[in-house]
Amino acid sequence: MRLSIERKPIRVNPDPKRVIARFFFNGNDRAKEVLERVMGISEDVAFGIVSPLLQEYSKRHRNITRVLNRHCSKLKPLFEELNIDYDTITIYRKLLIGSYFTHEYSIESAAFFNPSIVEDPDQTELEDGQRRVIISFRAVGEGHISSITFRRGLIDKDNNITILPAGSYIDEAEIVRNAVYNKKLFFEKAAITQINIDVISELESKLDHHFEYANLRRIILDSQKLQESDMKRLEYDKVLWLADSYYEIVFSLDTDISDRVIFPISEYERKGIEDARFVHFTNEDGSKVYYATYTAYDGSLIMPKLLQTNDFYNFKIMPLYGAGAQNKNLALFPRKVNGKFVMISRIDGCNNYIMYADKINIWEKPILLQQPKFSWEFIQIGNCGSPIETKDGWIVITHGVGPMRRYVLGASLLKLDDPAVEIGRLKEPLLIPNSDEREGYVPNVLYSCGAIVHNEKLIIPYGVSDSSTAFAEVGLQELLDKLKEDKSE
Repeated sequence: MRLSIERKPIRVNPDPKRVIARFFFNGNDRAKEVLERVMGISEDVAFGIVSPLLQEYSKRHRNITRVLNRHCSKLKPLFEELNIDYDTITIYRKLLIGSYFTHEYSIESAAFFNPSIVEDPDQTELEDGQRRVIISFRAVGEGHISSITFRRGLIDKDNNITILPAGSYIDEAEIVRNAVYNKKLFFEKAAITQINIDVISELESKLDHHFEYANLRRIILDSQKLQESDMKRLEYDKVLWLADSYYEIVFSLDTDISDRVIFPISEYERKGIEDARFVHFTNEDGSKVYYATYTAYDGSLIMPKLLQTNDFYNFKIMPLYGAGAQNKNLALFPRKVNGKFVMISRIDGCNNYIMYADKINIWEKPILLQQPKFSWEFIQIGNCGSPIETKDGWIVITHGVGPMRRYVLGASLLKLDDPAVEIGRLKEPLLIPNSDEREGYVPNVLYSCGAIVHNEKLIIPYGVSDSSTAFAEVGLQELLDKLKEDKSE
């Protein structure tokens, strides 16, 4: 018999009106042609074109003049090639130029799914039994490019869920590149990404044990000048793309959580940031920090990455290293176990593995934890977010893929002080697509990236056929009893 689970009468749907203003560039030659045309019109004509544009788009973006100015400034090297003094260009002409190199991108136009849920850092001014939460989503727009977006929610004493209205504007963060790179780890990752070994060896010989982005960039540009082959120059670019995978982003303090979008920044994530699994992590000294593992995708290569924040305004982002940091589906435990960081992964695309680490970004020696056992998971088994600690063990919500590539949710129980030991696993799915959940961007798929316990209930947000997000809950004790009843053999 399947465990009884309650679906909540709430659905979060994509909103195509939520747009960001992105830099648009169509190559140097065409860009210079546009610049010459705009520079050829009079100041009065330029003002007459840009003035109504600013009035119209200021209603759609928080600070459109800042965006257009920034996009214009990206073209400074082209102005130099055209022998145009950038500093003498008037502000309105700069804004007009910026507008020709800007386009709106609807981040949720295609889908809004695969949610993760954590406690909000702000739990002030709540009534007894209430809890404020932050829910992350995988938002998909044109070209199937994924980004991370957020909503704030409130759970009341009866576990009713209210998703607060989203703000009117969306902001991308400011990017800060101040990382110091460890040469050994950096070039190990470069080798995995199949960058030319001769290029790797050359750059390694020119860099110190620890180096900064600016130094690497200078050496790469100098080396590229000596290359006649476009293919060889591209290999140097790939190293710089890898360095771009380390960065910090900062959102303005006047943004609501729903206004913030983490959009692909580095070349290695240009096709999407997928399935962030957030966890509220407790350090050994009792302090708290939020981590999220996610998958960066460039169209062919998968790169697992780690995101860290204390406040959801400032985020530090870096790749993960090691034999265990491969493929998708990495989920971090919410605390160390026996003095080690612990992670579940699916490095072979089929089975769940567990691994331990002294450093949160280096994962080696994955240990096989779970293989498909039941017919509804014969194709693959994976996790649906960070394990949840209970007195009886770690609950892991899983996804199983079965006939017709139907994705369903299951659950397992791992030993508290030795999570490499599976105590129990549900023999029947916990949640399967019903008739209202089968249709969507990708039919027959239920998927989650993280759940939360509130008022003795496990609340699971889940993606519905890769199109929208719904919520379900199950009694925590009832789930534990069923997991212990369905013991692993």
